[in-house]
Amino acid sequence: MLRRANVVAGALDLLDAEGLDGLTMRKLGVALDVQAGALYRHFPNKEALLDAMADQLLEGVDGPLPPDLPWPDQLELLGERLHTALLSRRDGARLVSGTFAPGPHTMAVSRRAAQVLAEAGFPPERAWELTFAVFYFILGHTIEEQAQSRMPAGDNWTTRLAAAGLDTHDPLATGLRTLAVADPGERFSYGLRVFLAGVQQYAPEDAAGPSNAESS
Repeated sequence: MLRRANVVAGALDLLDAEGLDGLTMRKLGVALDVQAGALYRHFPNKEALLDAMADQLLEGVDGPLPPDLPWPDQLELLGERLHTALLSRRDGARLVSGTFAPGPHTMAVSRRAAQVLAEAGFPPERAWELTFAVFYFILGHTIEEQAQSRMPAGDNWTTRLAAAGLDTHDPLATGLRTLAVADPGERFSYGLRVFLAGVQQYAPEDAAGPSNAESS
C-alpha cells in the first residue's frame, strides 16, 4: 500500500535525480510504479507535495542545543545544521525557499531560533524578525552554493570571469576570483558568523550570557 511517507521519500529521491525543475507528478508516479491518481490521494497538488518535502528535509534541525553555549553560538550551530540539511538534497535550498511549509519540522526550527533570541532578551517581535532574517541569509547563500556546484563542465566562475574581460586589477575581478576559488562551506560559516555578530550589536545589554533555551 502506498503511504504518504513513501511518496515524500520517493519525491526526495527523484529530486536528487532530476532536480527541482525536473520533478513532476508523472515522473514520480513512474518512479514509485503507481498511477498518478494514487499520488493525489495523499497530496491534492504538486505544491502540497513540495511543502511536505521541504518540511521533511528539515527533520532534526531543531534538535537540542547545548545550554552552556552563549546565544550567538547556539544560533550559529542551528544555522550550520540548517545549511547541512539544505545541502543534503539537490536543490534543497530552492525547495525550501519556494514553499510555505507550516509543517512540524519547519515550525520547530523557527521556534527554536526565536526562543533562543527571546530568552536572550529580544522582544518577541524582534526575535521573529531576526529569525527570518538569519534564515533568509542561509537560504540565499545555499541556493547560490548549490547552483555553483552544478555548473556544467567547463562553465564555472573562473571561465565566466575571463569571458567578462575585466581588467585583472579591477577590484570586482579580485572579488569574483575570490568567490571562484573559495571553499563555499567556509564562506558560509564566515558569513553566518559576521551576520550574527551584527545581530549582537542590537542585543539587550543583559544578553551576553548563555541562553537557557533548553530549560523549557
